[in-house]
Amino acid sequence: QVQLVESGGGSVQAGASLRLSCAASGRTVNSYRMGWFRQAQGKEREFVAAITWGDGITSYQESLKDRFTISRDNVKNTVYLEMRSLRPEDTAVYYCASAPPNSQFGSWGQGTQVTVSA
Repeated sequence: QVQLVESGGGSVQAGASLRLSCAASGRTVNSYRMGWFRQAQGKEREFVAAITWGDGITSYQESLKDRFTISRDNVKNTVYLEMRSLRPEDTAVYYCASAPPNSQFGSWGQGTQVTVSA
């Protein structure tokens, strides 16, 4: 079981940057994937980005890959989401999640709110 705690959200103006952090504890294995998802009010949760603990291979929602960067610090057991040139449509609760190999994301954090004003 993996425990995940997100931090770094907040309220910013359009064009600003934010870095979200996800601290993982418990069972963290090199083969696990870590992901960021977001859910705007009234909308379904959507995939943002993912990274594998061990080899650092990343994947992104295509429309976000030019502004968002996912990274990890294996020593600190922390995954980051760097968000640049934020837009009002990026406003959402951002969640961190963990997935064993060949499995769905099953462990989730509590989420952190990101609000971008025009």
